[in-house]
Amino acid sequence: MMGLPRTLLAALLLLVAGPVFAQGAYPTKQVRMVVPFPAGGSADILCRIAGEKLGAAWNQPVIIDNRAGAGGNVGAEIVYRAEPDGYTLLCSPPGPLSINHNLYKTMPYDWTKFVPVTVLALVPNAISARIDLPASSVQELVAYAKANPGKVTYASQGNGSTSHLSAQMLATMAGIDMVHIPYKGEGPALIDLTAGRVDIFIGNISAALRFEKARQLKFLGVASRTRSPVAPLRTCVALLPTWPLWPIFITNLPSLVNFRISLSLGRFAGLLLRPSALPTINTKPL
Repeated sequence: MMGLPRTLLAALLLLVAGPVFAQGAYPTKQVRMVVPFPAGGSADILCRIAGEKLGAAWNQPVIIDNRAGAGGNVGAEIVYRAEPDGYTLLCSPPGPLSINHNLYKTMPYDWTKFVPVTVLALVPNAISARIDLPASSVQELVAYAKANPGKVTYASQGNGSTSHLSAQMLATMAGIDMVHIPYKGEGPALIDLTAGRVDIFIGNISAALRFEKARQLKFLGVASRTRSPVAPLRTCVALLPTWPLWPIFITNLPSLVNFRISLSLGRFAGLLLRPSALPTINTKPL
């Protein structure tokens, strides 16, 4: 399927979905899109763009509902317990459905019951540091951490989040000891980083970029195999993951709803993530 031309893929979707749509219209009322992280971070911004475009395509309002907590579990549970009719969607980074069940002894929902609709984009993580940290590269950060074991602090979006796992992965690979400071989302973590209350944060480059441009923090490197167009001079750290962010999931639902959402997102992908917008949010559409 990955090798099919986009025009052929769209035609196949239309052929399969067309007869199903004839059985009933969707949506006929307001759609709720739950984002399991606070407003203002990358996990919120792209979902709002998607919601705006879907709302215009459907001529129905798409409301963004931020429900943060427990590494995304709070928002995911809300969607899990909602009526499985396609009117409550989960727009989230991978944590709640691909990571958290490996970290929590018990889960308030069955992650296997969610139906994936699409993945909106890939977003590289930036290794950001407080502006006065005596390190200007990843190599200097490792040297500084080795000279000050247990004194370097790193913020994360919360326990088990991609920023937590990425920083711990860096610490393990580099053989350094850092102290984890979890926050309830990317926004609060970046605020404390710019205030100098923590030393580093590994998070989505799109959220940190405005602070870097304002010289409130600095980039030490980018977790990507290729250079970022918004930070071309920063070192690429290819061993750290570039996370596939913002898949849209819904719980058990009729296939016609899944096709309708997939087709709408595919049809409006050019508007959703047009090339002129990519340097601003630094995402790569799939």
